[in-house]
Amino acid sequence: MYSWAFSKNAWNTDAPQEWQAALDWLQRHSLPVSELEEPDVLRRGLDALCRKVDGAAAAAKTVNRKRAAVSELFGLAVERGYFAQNPLNGLRWTGPEVTDEVDPDCVPNPAQVARLLAAVKALPGRGPHLYAFFGCMYYAAMRPAEVIHLQISQCRLPTSGWGLLNLKGGVVTAGEEWTDDGAVHEIHSLKRRAAKATRPVPIPPVLVRMLREHIRTFGVAPDGCLFRNAAGNYIDASAYGITWGRAREAALALDEHVFELAKRPYDLRHAGISFWLASGVDPAECARRAGQSIQVLFRYYAKFLAEARNHANRLIVESTQR
Repeated sequence: MYSWAFSKNAWNTDAPQEWQAALDWLQRHSLPVSELEEPDVLRRGLDALCRKVDGAAAAAKTVNRKRAAVSELFGLAVERGYFAQNPLNGLRWTGPEVTDEVDPDCVPNPAQVARLLAAVKALPGRGPHLYAFFGCMYYAAMRPAEVIHLQISQCRLPTSGWGLLNLKGGVVTAGEEWTDDGAVHEIHSLKRRAAKATRPVPIPPVLVRMLREHIRTFGVAPDGCLFRNAAGNYIDASAYGITWGRAREAALALDEHVFELAKRPYDLRHAGISFWLASGVDPAECARRAGQSIQVLFRYYAKFLAEARNHANRLIVESTQR
């Protein structure tokens, strides 16, 4: 289904013979489009989104993402004249509750981040090359796609003091079957931003030093990118995920593993934003640097904001007692 039936680029050739039996079976057992207007059929379909292939419950965010994709598909079907209106409109169905808030137990503190980054640098192979990569995710709260796309022209790295990264987009893995030019990767604009939008992010001296050291050691790719794999291609998520897993094994104690501390590289971004908030940085400035709306920041980092408010309240009380 993924490699042929759903891929328009693959329709120029016949499906491989070994797939044909499965495709014929799917065609025989697929429901007529008209039945998708039946509420009970839709509920069964949405209920199926709540399960993984092995029957286990899917994550709530995964269910919501898949439901949104189904709704988008129905919207296209309405546009093409298959339905008068989106069949999901008015359907009484409730998916699993999504917890948007970042769990503080999973977010490493600055000392733990320092241990993890040191462990990355000490790893053989690609560890030293990814040291500054993960540093960008923490000290600049960058998304992985933004770090992969980072180019020397976007960096201001003075010999002392703070620097600046002028972020302009991100690299995502789409697969050669799903791109117009057959490339594996696509360059997208910044998340929820116009095509040519930029986001300047001030970076502390520690990250400036990390990036300057990275450039001295590994150089820059012909297209200006700071981070590439050994073959000269964009860094793959599975590759840096493996490195991160090894660094966790080396740096974290048993109880930290139990709490799934920094389980994903993306938790470095959460750690960076939460550190800004704990340091007293204005939430609006945190949201701007992170490339989020203030509404998203308040929804995801509510517990950290509560701690920042308590700190602010203590400062006010101390000032009134002087």
